[in-house]
Amino acid sequence: MIVQRENWGSKLGFILAAAGSAIGLGNIWKFPYIAGENGGAAFIFIYLICIAIIGLPVLIAEILIGRTGNADPVGSFRKLSNSKFWTAVGGMGVMAGFIILSYYAVISGWSLGYIVEAMSGSFNNFVDATDSNAHFGELIGNVWWTVGLQALFMVAVILIVFAGVQKGIERGSKILMPLLLVILLIIMIKGLTLDGADKGLEFLLNPKWEKVTGVTVLMALGHAFFTLSLGMGAMMTYGSYMSKKDSIFTSAVQVIILDTFIALIAGIAIFTAVFAIGQNPAEGPGLIFQTLPVVFAKMPGGYIFGILFFLLLTIAALTSAISLLEVVVSYFVDEKGWARHKAAITFGIVTFLIGLPSALSFNLLGDTKLFGLSFFDIADYLTSNIMLPLGGLLIAIFVGWVWGFDKVLENVKQGAEKLFEQSFWRIQVWKFFLKYLSPVLIFLVLLHSLGLF
Repeated sequence: MIVQRENWGSKLGFILAAAGSAIGLGNIWKFPYIAGENGGAAFIFIYLICIAIIGLPVLIAEILIGRTGNADPVGSFRKLSNSKFWTAVGGMGVMAGFIILSYYAVISGWSLGYIVEAMSGSFNNFVDATDSNAHFGELIGNVWWTVGLQALFMVAVILIVFAGVQKGIERGSKILMPLLLVILLIIMIKGLTLDGADKGLEFLLNPKWEKVTGVTVLMALGHAFFTLSLGMGAMMTYGSYMSKKDSIFTSAVQVIILDTFIALIAGIAIFTAVFAIGQNPAEGPGLIFQTLPVVFAKMPGGYIFGILFFLLLTIAALTSAISLLEVVVSYFVDEKGWARHKAAITFGIVTFLIGLPSALSFNLLGDTKLFGLSFFDIADYLTSNIMLPLGGLLIAIFVGWVWGFDKVLENVKQGAEKLFEQSFWRIQVWKFFLKYLSPVLIFLVLLHSLGLF
């Protein structure tokens, strides 16, 4: 008995799911900060150029491999290349998604736990960041809090992937993504109404060209690549469920617009409030779990906005995590003939178990280091600095040089016939970027990630 492969119920379903994969914790705590610290609007301008010459071409290429192969990353590369090397490249994408989810679920569990912290009113006890920092340290130092929330978050991910592409991922994305956008807009409007909000807008949006250096450009290149979930098999897997009647070009552009728009709104929402309350705009978890609770404690109506913000953060984490588990599930369904239900439960549990050393890096295994890095840091370094940029580089090389551009054009044309007729020059620009600019720039990102450039 041949089981028909699942697919998206609509183009909107794909766009929302793909945007959900791209929009994660990094959009909310990383992009706004590095933009503000590296030239504000000047950095954003450079970043948009980088998105056009590295993010968009590789996103189109990755979706195209998945849709044409109509399989998981391993199966798609095997069908299109009949090469063990390229099949292994697909396997690296599956492995990257698996490892990322193992430690991503740890931080996502924190955001879930902070919804409860916000609801309990614990933020009201914070006078400054020292108080919130101490409280955060106590929480992540508690094994049961950290591991329990990691498990709870993974249960939510498993349930959605368990339900399938249309009934689980697509339906979930159609609910979660609009909810995320509405909450973000509410928080942004609140931030803009605070006294002193203009300082936050200046931090993020005032062009400071004097701060732009070569490192700034490399940071923009790196973030343009990482923000779109490239190189981890997610976009390839989602592309494999895409109809050949839909245009990959227009879909990819819409995903990028949503991703960038939400990152900018998040920046305005966060930094108007942070500067208005007079707090330090620190980067990463320090901003989210140590600075913002103090902001909410001092902000008018902060109790409600604290709950909304951490609900928003959890939704962003959930939509990304779903795509990561789906990469692994898709592989076992396509390549090993597993039932989706069995694959979702089994590898959701395995991912949780593999992630335990990362969760325990903040408590029981805090003093256990390998090459000076904790288990959490090792997993992050291995994927973010090596596997993802290497995967993206090889995707660009495969589509630009190995697959054969006649075959590439034949497949990318499906669903985009009018675009080919009216604006064939755009296809040629994409071809040029993918063959020449993207590989060189991604290679620079890889070298920079490894500290070699």
